[in-house]
Amino acid sequence: MSRAPLISVIVPVHNGERYLSEALDSVLAQTYPPVELIVVDDGSTDGTPDVLDAHASKVSSVRQAQAGSSAAVNRGVELARGLLLAFLDADDLWTSDKLERQMEVMASEGPALVFGHVRQFHSPELSDRERALIACPAEPRPGISRGTMLVSREVFDLVGPFDSTWRVGEFLDWYARALELGMRTAMLDQVVMKRRLHAACSSVRAAGERRDYALILAAALRRRRAATLQARA
Repeated sequence: MSRAPLISVIVPVHNGERYLSEALDSVLAQTYPPVELIVVDDGSTDGTPDVLDAHASKVSSVRQAQAGSSAAVNRGVELARGLLLAFLDADDLWTSDKLERQMEVMASEGPALVFGHVRQFHSPELSDRERALIACPAEPRPGISRGTMLVSREVFDLVGPFDSTWRVGEFLDWYARALELGMRTAMLDQVVMKRRLHAACSSVRAAGERRDYALILAAALRRRRAATLQARA
């Protein structure tokens, strides 16, 4: 029987001591066993190194000067040995069968990218007032995001690394480039990720930086228009 391919899971973290251990445990609890877990500490100044020390026997970690989440993920990809790649933010959680279910779809249907649904939840430490300020959908939703994706290393390299010049929306830029290359996608009906909503989560911090999304979409449209014109020439 052929050996199951190794999946490298990359977790970028900056000052994530509060939630990091739960995130790592959700990766280590996967029912798909051949997993390489790589954490890139993006210049944390809190107790993140202590959390990583506690998981040292099962986690590979590297520290870099703070350069942003995308740069940290790209560093993790450079270190990865797996034939497949998956990603998880340090404050989110995976369901235990996330990778197993996605591997089944990838093996049977052959898509380049496999996603799944996301269930959002208020982090337990939030006050009632904080909960009221952070909208939390009651039902799971299809998740087109870095944290829900499984992708082969070959496909990732064809699309290229995440663009760290974007303050937010770097995955949207990467996904647009993947679609432009004709990469086929699949969406699982099941929840594969639980997204933690808390006072310091990136969507709250970056509320004033949403302009990047519009710029990313505009850039994708320009590339598509240029490709169409080139095909007609």
